This record gives sequence, structure tokens and C-alpha cells, in this order.
Amino acid sequence: MLDHVTIGVRDVERSKTFYDAILRPLAIERLYAEGETFAGYGIRPKAFFWIGQRDVLQTGAHIAFTAGSRKIVDEFHWLALAAGGTDNGAPGLRPHYHQNYYGAFILDPDGHNIEAVCHLPVK
Repeated sequence: MLDHVTIGVRDVERSKTFYDAILRPLAIERLYAEGETFAGYGIRPKAFFWIGQRDVLQTGAHIAFTAGSRKIVDEFHWLALAAGGTDNGAPGLRPHYHQNYYGAFILDPDGHNIEAVCHLPVK
């Protein structure tokens, strides 16, 4: 079972603004801060996604957040682009994963691949 993930960022204030915006439709909010160098996001009371100031970044991270609907995946993607993210896969079905896999991928300001995915069939 996954407890938490931390990724390095170059500018924690810029990244807080970015993640505050894109995680909102997923009902994930900033819950904690450790000084001016770390911030923790989650669903109260648990932070499970952390960002931290790093001088040297380790890229290649792929983090997927579960969305409750395809509409939320679409909103996540739109907000991510509006907040300065880069498109890395528009919202849509990915049937090569499974028939109901609906995801969207963006690169955050530090190049991390962030995804929102809904596994539910259309109702």
C-alpha cells in the first residue's frame, strides 16, 4: 500500500500555485507546509502527495491521481494547462490499458508527468 509520494521542485511557491489549482477538482488540497521548502497535499487529515524544494531535480516521476468522473479528468487537464503545465496526453480513453481507462497527462513546471485517471464506465 502506498503511503505518500514526494517530488522535488525548483520553485516551491510556483509549484504550490500550480498544484493548488490542478488538484482542486480531485478534492485534494494543500494541508501542510514544512517551513518554506515543503508542502503536503491530500484529503483531510492525510497528506499523501508532497512537493519539496530541491537544488538538483530527479525527473522521470509519473504520478496518477484517481478522478471520480471523466468530467473531472477534463477539468484537471484544462486547469493544468491554464496553470502553466504542458500537455502530455489530452483527456481520452486509453483502451490499451483497459476499456474504461480515461486519463489525461500533463508535465508540471519541473517536467514531472502528472495524470488524472477515471476507471469508471460512462453512466
